[in-house]
Amino acid sequence: MSELNKAVVMRFLDEAVVAGNAAVIDEVCHPDVVNHAAAGPNKHGVDGIKKIVGFSKRAQPDQKWTWKAVLADGDLVVVYGVRETTWQGEQFRGLATPKGKHVAVELAHMFRLEDGKIVEHWAVRDDLGLMQQLGVVQAPPVPGAVSPPPAGS
Repeated sequence: MSELNKAVVMRFLDEAVVAGNAAVIDEVCHPDVVNHAAAGPNKHGVDGIKKIVGFSKRAQPDQKWTWKAVLADGDLVVVYGVRETTWQGEQFRGLATPKGKHVAVELAHMFRLEDGKIVEHWAVRDDLGLMQQLGVVQAPPVPGAVSPPPAGS
């Protein structure tokens, strides 16, 4: 069962998320799927998954995922890796973002499946790292670090 569940999750990620084939979402997700990584109306159901995947594909049309680990235990599948892309989104988390910046973000996703369908999803992503790479937030100063002198001094 674990190998079958891994195949379903990888199909969802490869064909729906990366390739943008929304029809796959209907095939691999339960109609009442719960996306714990989403907020508001996109948290429940296949339509919410489609909206989030659609945003992801528009904002990151050339995304490439490198998987470091794909683990399955019974009805749970966990994937960990890095997503690289050239950001094309207008905003992220309510902040305006510049287009055309190359970004690479670590992420982990966990899926629970029943009868070969995704019924729950959780995610841990480095959203702060993404926003720093996009230049919309600055990294805090490191305590005790010595800053270089200003140019021209």
